[in-house]
Amino acid sequence: MSLLAEKTPARTYAAHAKPWWQRTLMTRDAAIIALLVVVWTYASIVILNFSDPITVYFLVLDVTPILLIALPMTLIIITGEIDLSVASVVGLSSVLFGVLHREGVPMVAAMVLALLACAVAGAFNGVLVTRFGLPSLAVTIGTMALFRGIAVGALGTTAITDWPDAWGDLVQARIGDSQIPLMTVPLVALIVIFAVVLHFTPFGRGIFAAGLSKDAARFSGVNVDRTKLILFTLSGLVSGLAGIYFTLRYGSARGDNATGLELQVVAAVLLGGVSIFGGRGAIPGVIAGVVLIGTIGSALRLDGLSANIIQIITGVLLIAAVIAASVLGWTGRIVGTYRRQHSSDEPSSKQSPQRKRSE
Repeated sequence: MSLLAEKTPARTYAAHAKPWWQRTLMTRDAAIIALLVVVWTYASIVILNFSDPITVYFLVLDVTPILLIALPMTLIIITGEIDLSVASVVGLSSVLFGVLHREGVPMVAAMVLALLACAVAGAFNGVLVTRFGLPSLAVTIGTMALFRGIAVGALGTTAITDWPDAWGDLVQARIGDSQIPLMTVPLVALIVIFAVVLHFTPFGRGIFAAGLSKDAARFSGVNVDRTKLILFTLSGLVSGLAGIYFTLRYGSARGDNATGLELQVVAAVLLGGVSIFGGRGAIPGVIAGVVLIGTIGSALRLDGLSANIIQIITGVLLIAAVIAASVLGWTGRIVGTYRRQHSSDEPSSKQSPQRKRSE
């Protein structure tokens, strides 16, 4: 037996792990980034004026609210939940901000109050999901109608358009003489913060654990309910920030602002490689998914297609992302089963000559 133990090679993780290039390049993140490069290159060659700096400037401004909301949405979906009320919270934030400004509240104070109200709206979603055990899909569909109804009911068909020019200019300002929006700076800072929290902190590991198995996460010491409550509150807060940006950029506070934005956010997150079933996802892929959605929309508008066509294509991309995730998961399970069976058969085949000689 000792001779057999000495001749049997030790099985280590390093011996069976994939090469680094395969772990880096053969991923959904790499695939969506490669698709983005292909679409961008094709649009730059085929569509007139797409590669102009001014087009890139407006593209960044257009995707800013989508990217803002996609950051907390990524974390929520990784836990196995979803928040479909984000666009309604954007509209609610816009209306609250506008009404407070109209009543003479200073701009900064109006912003803070609107953000606090939106954080409470997000926490309301979180309480219903965590404390009452209700499914987030049903809860946020209900609050989507609730928040939108409050926003539209507060202003009706009117709009608040009396905004200081300085604030609108600040939102659309450029960095120096370039065509890079000034909003890129805080946007990049938020991306870095969310990426660090998700991928390099115990809280982020708890998010992944909650998405893979709530029971296992609780057994490991993760407070799953508190984690989800924080994420829903954060989603409301960031959606409120997107509502303030939306209002200042277009100079109009309306109850129907950002209607349908949740479709683009969810499509971008799923295209970016986040599993709708939870437990898997990464910030770089989500950023690529957001930029891809924005690139397709910008290219189609420059090509003269209507907004309805763009919405149809967004819906098709969303369905394709869900189907691709299911197919890849099914394929991965088959490949994993084959590898386990193959690796378990290999040691026995190597030991059989030794056993024959010992007999």
